[in-house]
Amino acid sequence: MTAEHPLPASTDNPVSAGPPVLHVCVTCRRGGPAMDHPPGAQLLERLQGLLAAERLAGAAASATLRPVSCLAACDRGCVAAIAMPDRWTWLLGHLGPEKADDILAYARLYAASAKGTVMPSRRPESLANMVQGRVPATLYNEQETP
Repeated sequence: MTAEHPLPASTDNPVSAGPPVLHVCVTCRRGGPAMDHPPGAQLLERLQGLLAAERLAGAAASATLRPVSCLAACDRGCVAAIAMPDRWTWLLGHLGPEKADDILAYARLYAASAKGTVMPSRRPESLANMVQGRVPATLYNEQETP
């Protein structure tokens, strides 16, 4: 980051902001043909099941899920984006229902980070190639300023 666009310094407990929002592309087909129940929808369903199990166990939610129709990274599907206030938003690709447990583990690490960065060495191994891009936390605030 440059001095012109630093990430906000946060001294608050990062976990107190609530869980991160995980935007899951439900139309992702992993480059395959059109289908009634694409892998992106399957990923969302698997994540919903895991989050329901967390609730039943009395655990705090690892993420809040938001289905989206397209994240425009079709050649990298399944795709999701993870976001929280005052943290980087990350575009994640090469996902699938089989990686749902690891995605939620990553979401917990993301939520515990000060700026939304989880070093590759701390990510679950199955997510080694998932990062497709990131968006600064301050982007929206900058756009609102005249």
